[in-house]
Amino acid sequence: MKSRAIVQTGQRQLELRQFDIPEIGEEEGLLRIQHSGVCGSDWSQYKNGDFSGVVPGHEPVGIIEEIGSIAAKRWNVKKGDRVAVETMLPCGFCRPCVSGKYNLCIAAGEKGINAYGYHSIDIKPSLWGGHAEFMYLDPHTLLHKVNKDIAPELAVMFNPLGAGVRWAGRLPQTKIGDVVVILGCGQRGLTSVIGARESGARMVIVTGLSADAHKLEIAKAFGADRTVDVEKENIVDVVREMTDGVMADVVVEVTSGATQPVVDSLKIAGRGGRIVLAGAKYTRVPEFNSNILMRKELVMMGALAVDFDAYEAAIGIIESGKYPLELMHTHTFSLDQADMALRVLGNEVEGEHGIHVSITP
Repeated sequence: MKSRAIVQTGQRQLELRQFDIPEIGEEEGLLRIQHSGVCGSDWSQYKNGDFSGVVPGHEPVGIIEEIGSIAAKRWNVKKGDRVAVETMLPCGFCRPCVSGKYNLCIAAGEKGINAYGYHSIDIKPSLWGGHAEFMYLDPHTLLHKVNKDIAPELAVMFNPLGAGVRWAGRLPQTKIGDVVVILGCGQRGLTSVIGARESGARMVIVTGLSADAHKLEIAKAFGADRTVDVEKENIVDVVREMTDGVMADVVVEVTSGATQPVVDSLKIAGRGGRIVLAGAKYTRVPEFNSNILMRKELVMMGALAVDFDAYEAAIGIIESGKYPLELMHTHTFSLDQADMALRVLGNEVEGEHGIHVSITP
């Protein structure tokens, strides 16, 4: 039996190949993919040619096709269950893993990453990514049951919503009454609105560009009190006005590439405020004034990936139907349209405005 899968072979180069489906051992499993979310890091990987020779896709939802007896007990699932699979494949033995910070697993070394979507196809059984018909489930897999009644294009949002829960809620310890400013309105900026609201924020402000008007409308539907087009308004002035000069308790920076929001975050945060940096940058941040950090006694922290509790909370939110998440899902593509899926997410296709995009076999 074979499985079709997308393989990245180079910069902006994808091939649809077939791989043998492996025999499943006692501690392993096989997932039949329903939907595989397309992440901004997938786009970066495609555009820059990083991690060539892999099956991309690290946000899969699917049905357990085969499972070993030990794995079934360990994961508390059975054949036919629908599950969401976590990105990370932690070793379970390094210091970060045993201390509960498995998202920081060091087993792969400084340049590697223990995660689905990043293992070489030369490592058997090759099916290490979600952009495929079937995905191999390693013994170190972390997964979560998902209600089968939830539409798959919504269920697959478990990853970006998990990020919003962790980055805008749990990491900065957002509490009832806090003012939260979210810089950026992509997938994770929008889900950060939900994360902030679920944590008790009394005011949520979200930024975007003029081209992001449709995203900012979704931010309002998710619970944002105020949206700011930074090409027309100064975000620092808006926050100062809306808080009577007290400024924000929490700032979540989720823009991709842009460095000015990092500089702005220091000005937007109030005294004793918390700043979460979760948007990848490709150059150093100029004009970073550490004196502001010191004088305000700010806490600035980085955010990498999602953890078990945040995933669980995110799936619970999806299953509750509390938020109109369908507004965020804009496109579904087939495997042979993977190139188009990535370019839509990267805003390279005229007339298409991708927010949440997924691939389905």
